[in-house]
Amino acid sequence: MLYESLAWLTWACIFLAAACAWLQPPRWRIHLPVLLACGYTAATLDLQLSWEALVVLAALVIAGGSVQPRKPPLLRFLGHVVYIVMAVALGAHLLPGFQNPAAIYALRITPDATPFTMFLNLDKPLVGFWAVLALPWITARRFWRQVLSATGAALLLGVPVCMALALALGMVNWAPKVPPDALLWVLNNLLLVAVAEEAFFRAYVQGGLARLLDNGAKARIGALFVSAILFGLAHYSGGWRWMLLAGVAGVAYGWAYQRGGLRAAVLTHFGLNAVHFFFFTYPGLQASAMN
Repeated sequence: MLYESLAWLTWACIFLAAACAWLQPPRWRIHLPVLLACGYTAATLDLQLSWEALVVLAALVIAGGSVQPRKPPLLRFLGHVVYIVMAVALGAHLLPGFQNPAAIYALRITPDATPFTMFLNLDKPLVGFWAVLALPWITARRFWRQVLSATGAALLLGVPVCMALALALGMVNWAPKVPPDALLWVLNNLLLVAVAEEAFFRAYVQGGLARLLDNGAKARIGALFVSAILFGLAHYSGGWRWMLLAGVAGVAYGWAYQRGGLRAAVLTHFGLNAVHFFFFTYPGLQASAMN
């Protein structure tokens, strides 16, 4: 009973923290650290984190302090290097100490689909949490009308292009459905996957690169395509087709980010994934896994 309660507390706090990082309600910078402290403490007591994970958390805190504006330039540079290396490792689940529970295991959603396994990750969300806490400019606020307008336009263009490409490449078929555990998938994909990936690829990489290059029009366009290419490369494990599709989707996410900020990028990312999940073969056709 105790461990079950700790598991509920862990994920309630982490999901709420991710929602706080994305929606940015009043006083969110006070609530977010408290929620994260409660969630990861409960995970430690629940034996989902070991001492190696605590070392990772400590390193992220030190890196976050190192990149603050009044720190020496060399220290800020080293802080960013540490974060980038750890972000890649955390996103690829390469660092020890994190026991990510499988919420869905080897489920074949449609008869022609590859089996789908979904983990509730404790490591990957740290990438997004670090970015929004350490770098305030990442969460520059936009009016919700800007957010929704940018999201709608990006989805209107991105969904037909991406899904037509996936169909043409033989990756999916038309398959409307409401799969088992759909609500859990929605919460995980919106709050743990989309927030972490967009905070890193769009807000940190795209936004940071544009800022580094004086934020001119050419710099913003170049940064958009660099982040999209890196996003595509991050999907290397799925083969060249998934890399291509992710790169094209990354352009849509980057376009939404430029016009509506992080919240628009997250909504666009989730919206495209939701169309894929509810209306097409998910995660892909069995044959498309063969490269």
